[in-house]
Amino acid sequence: MNPISPRYANYVLGLLFVVYVFNFIDRQILTILLEPIKQELQVSDTAMGFLTGIAFALFYTVAGIPIARWADRGTRRTIIALGIAVWSVMTAFSGLARSFPQLALARIGVGVGEAAASPPAHSLISDYFPPERRATALGIYTMGAYLGILFGLLLGGWINEFFGWRMAFFVVGLPGLVLALVVRLTLREPPRGHSEGLTDPGEQQSTREVLRYLWALRSFRHLSIAAALYGFAGYGFGAWAPAFLMRVHDMGTGETATWLGLSIGLGGAAGAYLGGRISDGLGASDARWFMRVPALGALAAIPFYVLFLFLPDKLLALLFFIPAAVLSAFYVGPTFAMTQGLAKLHMRALASAILLFILNLIGLGLGPLAVGILNDLLAGEFGKEAIRYSLLITGVTNLWAVRHSFLAARTLREDLRAKER
Repeated sequence: MNPISPRYANYVLGLLFVVYVFNFIDRQILTILLEPIKQELQVSDTAMGFLTGIAFALFYTVAGIPIARWADRGTRRTIIALGIAVWSVMTAFSGLARSFPQLALARIGVGVGEAAASPPAHSLISDYFPPERRATALGIYTMGAYLGILFGLLLGGWINEFFGWRMAFFVVGLPGLVLALVVRLTLREPPRGHSEGLTDPGEQQSTREVLRYLWALRSFRHLSIAAALYGFAGYGFGAWAPAFLMRVHDMGTGETATWLGLSIGLGGAAGAYLGGRISDGLGASDARWFMRVPALGALAAIPFYVLFLFLPDKLLALLFFIPAAVLSAFYVGPTFAMTQGLAKLHMRALASAILLFILNLIGLGLGPLAVGILNDLLAGEFGKEAIRYSLLITGVTNLWAVRHSFLAARTLREDLRAKER
């Protein structure tokens, strides 16, 4: 293989960033369409919470393990390209659904396809960027998720306003087939360990051995639990914030999509970048900062979330949501970077998949569902205001997450050294 230039490494990062944008457009578009879909299909908030949460997350997380195992042995660019093709087609099929079960099956297909994106992408980025730049690189990659939320909300909200929710799925789904071809034809597969000057020993460990190795590291246990709890609050909030604004502040889908899309998209992207950048800077002298930065960001975000939920003035509430979106995204870059740092060469994709399994099964799978259940339980007492308290209750898990981030910091340096033995 020809030497990898910094310019080409940046191209790879940019292309994978675009992949993640498409990944989250197709994932997030459902949240802005919850209300019109619910009205047409005549289902409950609990059912819609199931659709945005566990129906997607269960298959996304379960499929991610064997796909990541494949990525640790096979050609990662091909796996990513196939995943893009599958989730794009299944997103378009969502627009053809005539019943709730049909829509659920389509979303399950999206979940299986999207499981082929991040584990091999994290592994590739780790081979293109050395440890001292990895949190920033993975933060930039994760910015794609937030910009995907931005475009998913904007496209879904405004297309629904003019053409209906079914057309929104068609418009965002089909272009992914072109991206799949670009990935397969232009992304080169680097030698494993290239960024660190390591030689690939070619050894393979079983999934059980990898899981046993990672779970024996106290820092990995705590960082994965922390990520799951950050995700529980974040995914629950992300799935139901549009419905909150529509119910409590009487906003339309287009207006809601614009405000939330810009706040979560641009604010979250800024937070993902800053979290990685700050962690790389402080972590150069003390690796514990890779866990402290997410904790401090989450703590600082809490009062802004409370103001967003309880301020009666719509404009003020929306303005306070912006810093909340920035600060709550601090955890993604350093969390993914430390997972790659703790893993050995031939387990990096699988390590990413194990982290995402825990994060998404608890965060994405249960967060939106918990809010939906609480909405239905509290509706008798609070009416349309119930969603305000549901989001507050689920958001408290951020405090629990912060504790695990600090616990992960305690043994992180020791566990990073143990990998070399």
